[in-house]
Amino acid sequence: MAVFYILLLFMIIAAIIAVETDNLLSSVICVGAIGFGGSLIFLFLRAPDIAITQIVVEVLGLIILIRATISRDRTFITGDREFFGMVVSIVIIFVIFLAGMKVFETLPTFGTPIFATVGDSASQAYISEGMQKTGATNLVTSVILDFRAYDTLGEATVLFTSIIGATVILRRKAKKLPEEPDQ
Repeated sequence: MAVFYILLLFMIIAAIIAVETDNLLSSVICVGAIGFGGSLIFLFLRAPDIAITQIVVEVLGLIILIRATISRDRTFITGDREFFGMVVSIVIIFVIFLAGMKVFETLPTFGTPIFATVGDSASQAYISEGMQKTGATNLVTSVILDFRAYDTLGEATVLFTSIIGATVILRRKAKKLPEEPDQ
């Protein structure tokens, strides 16, 4: 439970920095850190599908925001770094490393299905009643398209919209109509 509080504190600090900083690129990076912390929380809550969706949307959103930021805010980094900034960066990396180690400690041993340890889990109901309730010939298909159809549709919509949005924003030149004159 302490890991949740550490991640929430990390996300709150990143949010404060994102709002208070004058540097646009630093603000965008802090927004990315907030999304990364959210995906780690989803992993701790054992929702890997939502965590994957969060990471994909976060990466595409960061690409769009960084491209927009770099064209507006030109920041040059000199060779001199502040000692405090370096220490804070190292501490944040260390906290993320410890959070990752905690995730690996909570995982079951390789080859042991986690659903086998919980008797009344949804996966047990899917396995025991999936074929009878849905009439599907494939158990995976019955889970994805019958039991979790809206969830799957929502995830696919979010991923598709993110990819289309990134493609539209990141294309090199806008297409012009043939009757428009060159400028």
